Formats: sequence, structure tokens, C-alpha cells
Amino acid sequence: MHIIELKERQDISENIKLSRKYAQLGNFLKELKKKELPLTVIEAVNNDIEAINSIPQTESGLTKSVTQKQAKIIKLLEKELKIVPINYYRNLWTALGLSVFGLPIGSIFGLTFRNGGLLGIGLPIGMLIGIVVGLQMDKKAFEEGRQLAIEIKD
Repeated sequence: MHIIELKERQDISENIKLSRKYAQLGNFLKELKKKELPLTVIEAVNNDIEAINSIPQTESGLTKSVTQKQAKIIKLLEKELKIVPINYYRNLWTALGLSVFGLPIGSIFGLTFRNGGLLGIGLPIGMLIGIVVGLQMDKKAFEEGRQLAIEIKD
């Protein structure tokens, strides 16, 4: 069994955002085809692609559906096979660094110096910690051959 193709859509060229997302998903699927995937993963990916292909071209929610299905497929690959796109962990850990490390560090500075304005000083520190952790995880995924040769934007 193999991963099915996205249906070609002629009318989306007018919508730049949709065209970009649709092309990105197509390229992402091409990269997936290069990997040996279990049958259960292929079936799940095909179900999501069939759902996208079944949406009429005039449907206004096509952009949202493409984005959601792509995110679902990426999450499935990461969870089941630890396969990720380029900079997946960096993007994930940047946000986590802000919330998990940045806010507590900022709170500590603010409380220590009794100045609420220092709360913001922790955010760049947390972001930096998150980026470093994410880059290390991305490097490890690359070295282990678990990284797809595509970066997902948005």
C-alpha cells in the first residue's frame, strides 16, 4: 500500500495562502513516500488525504482543513515513528521555553526585586532555553535519520 496523491486543484491559484499550504502538503507527502512506513500509518495518512480531496474547490474551509490535516499527520508521525520535519522540535520548544521557563524566571526576578516590570526579562531567557533544547533534539533526529527533508512553515 502507498500514500495517495493530493487531488490537483486549478482554481486555488487565486488564493496565495491556500496555494502555498496545498503545495507544502504535497511536498510533505512526497517526502513521506521516501520513508518506509507501517501500514497503519499509511492508512491514517490516506484517510486524511481522502478527506481533503473530497472537499469541493469552492469550499471556504479548505485552507483550514489542509492546515489541520497536515498538523494531524505530523503529530501522528512524531508520536508513532519519531519522524519529524526540519526544525519541528525548535518550533515546539520555542513556545514551550517561553511558557515553561520564561514566565517562572520572570516571576522570580519580579518577586525578588519587587518590580513587576521585570516579568518580561524571563521571556527571552525562556525562549533561548527552548530554542537550544529544540535545536539539540532536531540535530539528534537528523543524525538518527528521523528527519524529513522538508521544513513546515506556519
